[in-house]
Amino acid sequence: MLKFPQANPRLRHTMIISIVKALLIASVPTLLSVSNAAPNEEQSTGPLSAVHAFHAALAHGDAKAALALLAEDAVILEAGTAQTRDEYAGEHLGEDIAFAKAAQTTRANEAVRHEGNLAWATANTHAQGNLNGHKIDSTGVELVVLTKQDGKWRIRAIHWSSHTNKK
Repeated sequence: MLKFPQANPRLRHTMIISIVKALLIASVPTLLSVSNAAPNEEQSTGPLSAVHAFHAALAHGDAKAALALLAEDAVILEAGTAQTRDEYAGEHLGEDIAFAKAAQTTRANEAVRHEGNLAWATANTHAQGNLNGHKIDSTGVELVVLTKQDGKWRIRAIHWSSHTNKK
């Protein structure tokens, strides 16, 4: 498991961003390759099933199930911050559960790319609801990077970006 220095937040942030960059750079050859073979059903549904299971766990308030889908070295990028799996569990997971329970989120344009034991899924999202008296109406995008470990897909990185819809 990766240990990030607690004393220097700037160094910690730089290390996390470097890891995410390395994951993305490692996938460049895959992104640039073109395959004429159609993916089999498991290749496209396996990673997407893991993403859907993660969101379902959040919506049902099941932190244990959500964390079980995150790899030990997972990185969560949201609102300009980067968190390790453990930091996410202790700091932001509860907020994401509250949001998922309060908002009805629709997913559109889901796409999965797959190469060996690496997959990445993207989606557009629209969330509406009410959280603690505050109206929710936001549009966003999601990128989830997954790897297959011991026959199961695990989330290695999540990047969420969203904005409030104007009235």
